[in-house]
Amino acid sequence: MPLPDQSDHRRHNPHDPRLPAHRLAGASLALLACITLTGCWSTGSPPDATTSPEPIAAQPSDHAGADAIYRAKLAQQKGDLEAARAEFEKAIAENPTLTIAYLGAGEIDREKGDFRGAERNYAKAVELEPGNFDAQYGHGLALQLLSRLNEAVRAYLRALTIRPDDLNANLNLGTTYLQIGEPAQGLNYAQRAVRIDPRNGAARTNLGATYASLGRHAEAVVEYQQASELTELTPPLLLNLADSLGKINRFEEMVNTLRQAIEIQPSASAYERLGSGLFRLRFYDDALVAFRQSVQMDPAFYPALNGVAVCRLNQYLWSNRTDQAAREEAIQLMRQSLQIDRRQPKIVDLLSRYQ
Repeated sequence: MPLPDQSDHRRHNPHDPRLPAHRLAGASLALLACITLTGCWSTGSPPDATTSPEPIAAQPSDHAGADAIYRAKLAQQKGDLEAARAEFEKAIAENPTLTIAYLGAGEIDREKGDFRGAERNYAKAVELEPGNFDAQYGHGLALQLLSRLNEAVRAYLRALTIRPDDLNANLNLGTTYLQIGEPAQGLNYAQRAVRIDPRNGAARTNLGATYASLGRHAEAVVEYQQASELTELTPPLLLNLADSLGKINRFEEMVNTLRQAIEIQPSASAYERLGSGLFRLRFYDDALVAFRQSVQMDPAFYPALNGVAVCRLNQYLWSNRTDQAAREEAIQLMRQSLQIDRRQPKIVDLLSRYQ
């Protein structure tokens, strides 16, 4: 009997949505890793910075700050965010109680990647007008981008008390619960986002990641497959789909999915997972090739080191313990793997048995 594949003790949880703020801000996938923020933006993609405000029909009124707001919106229509930001600041200076000015400044700050500035402006808008959905939602989004996740949860919950069926707020709240490791708390919101817009690929991806985090991989596969039909195929989405297919022993589909991911963008992670799938299908030589390709792409990716080691140990056993070169390489690779991460009891056990 071949040794069990030890390569699936991975460095990262494939469904972990926790990403640095700059990745969230620029991703049209993500995840969260694999979750998509869509919204004002709301998991994966930021708001479309090229979208112009609604045409301005009304002329400026005579209350304090109104002229500056009018000029700010005209500048936004022309795509001149610097001028628009300056006009919002003028409006705030003239009238510090103008919620719309803080919202406008916060939106521009967020689009420019100044999440701290965005958070301050949205917080002020919330202080002035607690019942304003855009203020509460924008504040939650800025907090999420700053990785202040527990605060973001509270802000999104406040936004949903105002507008319970908002797609972006439900989607982002579900994503935030994933980021803090509480998928059970986020499940209802992830499901609601899909009910609100069943053809939203980001919502399907988010729900799939939530199911996967709860160990409900058959349901995760359904959602990932739905997402793949509704949005552009990306390696993170395909890797998540492959992981869940593997969890329910659909190894042929897992391998095919991973080949598709590698065709789009080769990576050490994809090759290592491909090796695991091939190993479970008993294509041991092909599995070894995939694991070696993973190590070649990232010599520090220890799950792939484990995969090569197990394949080589099998070769040693199949040779009636005469292939000492295979055993010695396996030992060397397991030691190398444990130098990277010592928290691998199965590898420790194998090393103690064969060294």
